[in-house]
Amino acid sequence: MQLDFTTFSLPLFATATETADSSLVLAAVLLSMVVIYLASKVGGELSNRFGLPPVLGELVAGVVVGISVLHLLVFPEGGADSSNSLIMTFLQTTGGLNPAAADAVFKTQSEVISVLSELGVIILLFEIGLESNIKDLVAVGVQASVVAVVGVVVPFTAGTVGLMAFFGIPAVPAIFAGAALTATSIGITSKVLSELGRLNSKEGQIILGAAVIDDVLGIIVLAVVASLAKEGSVDVGKVIYLIISASSFLVGAIVLGNVFSNTFVAIAKKLKTRGGLVIPALIFAFVMAYFAAAIQLEAILGSFAAGLVLDETDERVELQKQVLPIADILVPIFFVTVGAKTDLGVLNPAIPSNQEGLVMAVFLIIIAILGKVVTGFSVFGQPQINRLAIGVGMIPRGEVGLVFLGIGSSIGILSKPLEAAIIMMVILTTFIAPPLLRLVFPEPTTATAIQEMLLDNSSGKSLVIESPDSQDDK
Repeated sequence: MQLDFTTFSLPLFATATETADSSLVLAAVLLSMVVIYLASKVGGELSNRFGLPPVLGELVAGVVVGISVLHLLVFPEGGADSSNSLIMTFLQTTGGLNPAAADAVFKTQSEVISVLSELGVIILLFEIGLESNIKDLVAVGVQASVVAVVGVVVPFTAGTVGLMAFFGIPAVPAIFAGAALTATSIGITSKVLSELGRLNSKEGQIILGAAVIDDVLGIIVLAVVASLAKEGSVDVGKVIYLIISASSFLVGAIVLGNVFSNTFVAIAKKLKTRGGLVIPALIFAFVMAYFAAAIQLEAILGSFAAGLVLDETDERVELQKQVLPIADILVPIFFVTVGAKTDLGVLNPAIPSNQEGLVMAVFLIIIAILGKVVTGFSVFGQPQINRLAIGVGMIPRGEVGLVFLGIGSSIGILSKPLEAAIIMMVILTTFIAPPLLRLVFPEPTTATAIQEMLLDNSSGKSLVIESPDSQDDK
């Protein structure tokens, strides 16, 4: 049976504008997905060849196909329109897309890709939650809290005061820029740690816990600064609400893990059809993500909490295997999209309006890096821990920094130079963290290498030394 794709209507997106042809929207989305997957695979493979985390290659590939270079994947929030998109041009040439309707198709296609990107990061954090352990996170809870608080207070204070003192920036824009410095991209850092096999190390657990707390603190800071910018005063009631709701949500997720795990396993065992384990798990993850978003937290915190809860179940290993291919499909969309939205044009010093921004960017980048690196040295009672790795793991701002920037731009309190400086800070901290993490985390010694070192040539026998992990597996 031949399928006619024109029969698959997209009423949700078609109603967004009367001129958007649903079949052409579908065609544009499909072409965008081809670009995303090709970019992620080529970028990831090349990055891996050079001994760098594949996620860095995906980010760089996103930059190449995005607004900065090839203009294959562009988005209207960056100021682009259909004339800037090579995919729209291609559809006009080959698909009969009317130039008058191109803008409507472009906007709808961009919305679809952005939604898929958000879904990708939700799945990523759910996967990371499954790979983590509540007990380990609780064990480093105090230290992670200290790291998070230092990682918020130091860059926020230094950035705000420095912008006011050295550049004469008014108080409210300076405070907003300082708030953007507090962010930490849990998605990027956790992905790199997972690729390095360090997610469950002591350093990895502190970074992960601190990044979660940092996200919560960042949301509270953002709410305070946004209220100050809009109304000239802070809504104390809203701030108290955010603090209580964030704390209750995270604590409730931990408590839920002890209650829900057995119930989940019992339900999953009764389901005999395809997807009997992974579908209920995704339902739970999406419900938790919804609740987090509903109480004005980030949806990714909800999916991460859901992963932590299900990590306590007996079906954890099998669930990880079933979630992995879903993550392989959706997560690359997120990283390539982050790169595609990055406009490197703000780095061009030949443009006069960029010159002031470049100077401020250098200042913000220094504060952004040092303000997070010092957090590792706030860890106490762990003489053998890699403090530099903890600080470096907190550096990337990624999508969280872009959220701060987007809100600041929408309010209209940021000047063009300051906006460009924040963009450059987000870009550099996002791209520098993955290779730095590779440098500060030495390669672990494998059991195979130890066996080769202790090979007894005289007897022709090797001394077999099993790693603790292999003994645990047995």
